[in-house]
Amino acid sequence: MAERLIFHIDVNSAFLSWESVKRVSEGKEDLRLIPSAVGGDPTKRTGIILAKSIPAKKYGVTTGEPVSLALRKCPGLVLVPPDFHLYERNSRAFMEICRGYAPVLQKFSIDECFLDMTGTSKLYPDPIALAHQIKNEIRDTLGFTVNVGVGSNRLLAKMASDFEKPDKVHTLFRKEVPQKMWPLPVGDLLFVGKASTERLTQAGIKTIGELANAPLSKIQTILGEKGGLAAWESANGIDDSPVSEEREEAKGYSISTTLEEDVTTLEQAKHVFLALADNVARRMRADGAKTTCISAEMRLSKLRNSNGNTPSSRFTNKSKQRKLEAPTDVTDEIYETAVSLFQELWHGEPLRLLGIALSDVTKEEYEQVSLFQNEKHEKARKLDAAMDQIRGKYGMGAVFRAGATDSGRIGRKYKAQLDERQSDD
Repeated sequence: MAERLIFHIDVNSAFLSWESVKRVSEGKEDLRLIPSAVGGDPTKRTGIILAKSIPAKKYGVTTGEPVSLALRKCPGLVLVPPDFHLYERNSRAFMEICRGYAPVLQKFSIDECFLDMTGTSKLYPDPIALAHQIKNEIRDTLGFTVNVGVGSNRLLAKMASDFEKPDKVHTLFRKEVPQKMWPLPVGDLLFVGKASTERLTQAGIKTIGELANAPLSKIQTILGEKGGLAAWESANGIDDSPVSEEREEAKGYSISTTLEEDVTTLEQAKHVFLALADNVARRMRADGAKTTCISAEMRLSKLRNSNGNTPSSRFTNKSKQRKLEAPTDVTDEIYETAVSLFQELWHGEPLRLLGIALSDVTKEEYEQVSLFQNEKHEKARKLDAAMDQIRGKYGMGAVFRAGATDSGRIGRKYKAQLDERQSDD
């Protein structure tokens, strides 16, 4: 059987590049040539750097750090707000170019995709030349650059695209793993997070090669049976996952918000949970799905002791879930369950984050009729349908939900900070 051939296309500093191309077309300064970044409001503690220019990187500005910290490192940093409509347009444009070459394309995120080029040798006899051709067409047509990783599976192609940037093509085939991948720090291995990196380093495993050549049983002792096997196989370049044209159906939906100000009362928490339930239930209904398990999540704010010191360097996370007797997609039912779970969890501590997770989702048509609750249930479903229709036509800001709390207010300042996630595992 012929070796698989996978490309991974990754836009260089996507958000900043896309904003720069737009500004250059308007006769403005190219953000890529000056210390600049895309990020949130520096007056809010939730504002973070989403992308930074190479000149900004020289000042120590890093992706994911608070905007306020980045500005202390680089007081002259040019900061621009994110424009997700612009990002979606550019994402579609570069993937359309890729789709013209590939039998199978899988969108991995807004700024990266996999191409399965296996079996195309008669059409494209030189895969490296083809990778350069795709890269150059994106640059010359759309004005921004990408890296292309070429490998024998998804893992190696993605690892290759993370090598030297920008505007580069790199290969990483199985035979090249010892030379190109094993010398790298173990933390550079795809899907090995900070906690796993710390445990491996403490055990004397500092490079990917040391991980790959260690006994599997030792790695499983350190990282657990499942996690250890996954890390060990990745270090050895083993990955049989397919490039799938269609995204798998979501098995869960979740949403959370990091709060500008700590929540300290039940009434405040209810406002936030209503906004969260409204948003996540709408997304689930749009997919024609219902949930049979609801979780409430919260993160305690770091408290300072009498000396003004923070007693712990970690935030405390808590969650609680409840299985439902019947599937639901009704906002009020999700909201009421989340609040009930929250009240079982919360003991009055200041809160930094609140969230709702919906799991065990189904698309099967099933209703458990209750003589006592059915009328309320049907009214709630009709309200949801009416609001979904209005928002679909006029936008999310066209109508707000007023019920479920005594004051009938939604904490609008939280809505712009929602972190939406759709789970596939």
